[in-house]
Amino acid sequence: MSNSSAGRAGVRHHRGRTLGPALRRAAVIAVTAPVAGTILFGTSAFAAPTTLDPAEQSIADRLSTRVQDIRLGSTLSGVVIDADSGGLVWGHDATTALMPASNTKLATSTAALTVLGPDHRFTTKVVYGNGTVTLVGGGDRTLTSADLDALADTVVAGLKNAGVTSVKVRVDDSLFPAPTLAAGWNDGYYPDSVAPVRALVVDGRHVTDTSLDAGQTFARLLAERGVTVSGNVAHGTAATGTATVAQHRSDVLSAVVEHMLKVSDNDIAETLLRTTALAAGRPATFEDGTAVVRQVLGQYGVSLADFEIHDGSGLSRADRIPAQTIADILDLAGSAADSRTLKYIVDGLPVAGEAGSTLGPEWGRFDTADSQCAVGRVSAKTGTLTGAIALSGLTKAEDGRWKIFSFIENGSTADPAATKDALDGLAATVNGCWA
Repeated sequence: MSNSSAGRAGVRHHRGRTLGPALRRAAVIAVTAPVAGTILFGTSAFAAPTTLDPAEQSIADRLSTRVQDIRLGSTLSGVVIDADSGGLVWGHDATTALMPASNTKLATSTAALTVLGPDHRFTTKVVYGNGTVTLVGGGDRTLTSADLDALADTVVAGLKNAGVTSVKVRVDDSLFPAPTLAAGWNDGYYPDSVAPVRALVVDGRHVTDTSLDAGQTFARLLAERGVTVSGNVAHGTAATGTATVAQHRSDVLSAVVEHMLKVSDNDIAETLLRTTALAAGRPATFEDGTAVVRQVLGQYGVSLADFEIHDGSGLSRADRIPAQTIADILDLAGSAADSRTLKYIVDGLPVAGEAGSTLGPEWGRFDTADSQCAVGRVSAKTGTLTGAIALSGLTKAEDGRWKIFSFIENGSTADPAATKDALDGLAATVNGCWA
């Protein structure tokens, strides 16, 4: 276990919470915190709910200054809370709902892990009947060509034993309804940012019809093993009573969620939204998936005031979430009470400087004079859309206590890379290494 992982485990298993999300939210409504130790609610000032230690006071003072950075524009929702006590350290328009970009994936992950369970696996099946082999999608966005290769081995062995040398190939992706655009999406997202959401895909390929693509790959694998495939691969629904001749089960959901968060995979997020809806007894649609997310967060006590999402990935430009809500979700994921189910969200947060993640050096993150000191010390989920950049996570501050933070910026006219550098600097400020 790495030092950063060991530290995060400490957050999960050894801390308590004196202020729950709902109580803390009541204390930070309309927080601007221009003066350390006070919170503004409308035009009235109230005492902060906790007494800040010297390290926390330094965080609050420095953030109040650095949040004025011109690279951050004029619209930012931000908050820092102490992970042990739940007390507010600093806030700036903390309950103002802004476009969260991929920070939305934290809410999607919470619902998926809660409804499906961390040990859930997605099953891709092959069924046979009346001379037709049908590849049945089960919502596994991690299915690979190697997995199909193994399925083909099993299927061909069975066909040859039965004396079958020629088959038709069909794909059944009826688990999900036909793909549609979410509110706030545009056609320009296809196929670069996200593929049309279907229940069957191989190698995560971004093509218009991922199901047919997977079926064509499977048909080729059958042919390579001596089975004649007649006609073109087409869509079809597996008939009742057809025999399952092979199946593949994905890795456990906890591992899928961790990977999805590390690389901010939009396709996995959208698939999780649909499978979560199905597991909750609802149709696999954007609308029903997001309704389940709201229901789950509400059951955990996370306030849904000004919380609006239309997808699972955060690609929707109509999504709105306050920084305080994102912080509350991270607080929930790190709590001892919910660690068995939600700890994988914390484990999946990219670590500053971690190659292969969205906070890796290949993305130019935490590489300035102000933020380099936080490499390996900050774990956070990124979020990037045109006009919206977010960074939310946790770090151990100078006082030796873990802090949860969320910064969401909208509308800056600065170069996005410069805005990201500014947010990395805010995270380094919370850590305390940028004095």
